Amino acid sequence: MSLSDLSNAEKKQKLRLEALARRAAMEPITRVEASLALAGYCEQLELPDGATVAGFWPIRDEIDPRPLLDSLRAKGHQLCLPVVSEPHLVFRAFGRETSFEPAGFGTQAPGPEAEEVRPNVLLMPLAAFDTSGNRIGYGKGHYDTAIAALEKTGPLLCIGLAFCAQEMSDIPAEPHDKPLDGILTETGFRRFQHLEAS
Repeated sequence: MSLSDLSNAEKKQKLRLEALARRAAMEPITRVEASLALAGYCEQLELPDGATVAGFWPIRDEIDPRPLLDSLRAKGHQLCLPVVSEPHLVFRAFGRETSFEPAGFGTQAPGPEAEEVRPNVLLMPLAAFDTSGNRIGYGKGHYDTAIAALEKTGPLLCIGLAFCAQEMSDIPAEPHDKPLDGILTETGFRRFQHLEAS
């Protein structure tokens, strides 16, 4: 059966598994070096002054955003991390003195005593992305729901963080899928055309 014979959900799952297999096959030292490289492209993101930036705690073999987050904090941005809640993710602020606790799925997050904030920049983990800014997450829909809620309350910049190995030639997009505004990999930041045209 060819890819064209599959439903969008089946295509996404096939592409997800392929991209995650590529990521898992990377040498650990290559993943570490790529993660460190992200911080060197901090200026390319061109974030608004004093932005509230949501990062993520890396799990399994994801790219590690923590060196980048440290660079963003040094530039005066407020940092926060997502916590799974109902009906969508909430975001808790953190600093150098914050205590972290397990937050499900192998992640860590600030505890409930931390201030809940509204990010205007989301740095997002993902399974795969393409040259148009379409992304495939992990299939739980947490970020889709959070993006829909956050966009009702103000501007939101969505930037994927991934390894180059996770890029696919074409990802099927559905009406509820919001394309990324940009992608940051170990080779630099790429802003997608739909943002430049707006």
